[in-house]
Amino acid sequence: MDIRKLQRAIVDGLEDVKAHNIVVFNTEHLSPLFERVIVASGTSNRQTKALANSVRETVKARGLPILSVEGADNGEWIIVDCGAAVAHIMQPAIRDYYRLEEIWGGKAVKMKMDGQARPTVDAAMPRAAHANRKPAPKQLAIAKAGRRATPGTRPGAAKRAVAAKKQSAKPARKSAAKRAPRAR
Repeated sequence: MDIRKLQRAIVDGLEDVKAHNIVVFNTEHLSPLFERVIVASGTSNRQTKALANSVRETVKARGLPILSVEGADNGEWIIVDCGAAVAHIMQPAIRDYYRLEEIWGGKAVKMKMDGQARPTVDAAMPRAAHANRKPAPKQLAIAKAGRRATPGTRPGAAKRAVAAKKQSAKPARKSAAKRAPRAR
């Protein structure tokens, strides 16, 4: 199997559904399990699921194997395992939290995307040098508040959970005597 064909099929599937910040890393020297790691972002659960479906359909249409798809039920982080290449499709907050570019970013692969060559992100570059990365409004709000989003939680979820707990714990204020009609 030609790794370049598989890599191109995955990237084409991601570009079809408008994935953001597509980065391809050569991992031959890091892991014997796969040769490429492809990381991309989707703006919502719906888009990440659509990206994973597009990658799966594009790879299958070109006659290449799909071993498994993980995380498609919640859509925050979906992994499409194609054997020699693994695609990580994540929402921006999850991607910033786990920073896969720092783990797998030893050797970036340059390839043409959208008809023009884009520089790929190298893990050795400082974060400010990543020109293609613009934080989403939710990320800016989290950064300004000095908090960090954790996987599976959204800003304000903790407050809503505490409020719901307090609401359910309140005792009934009306007594049975007030509710019953008076006998005369």
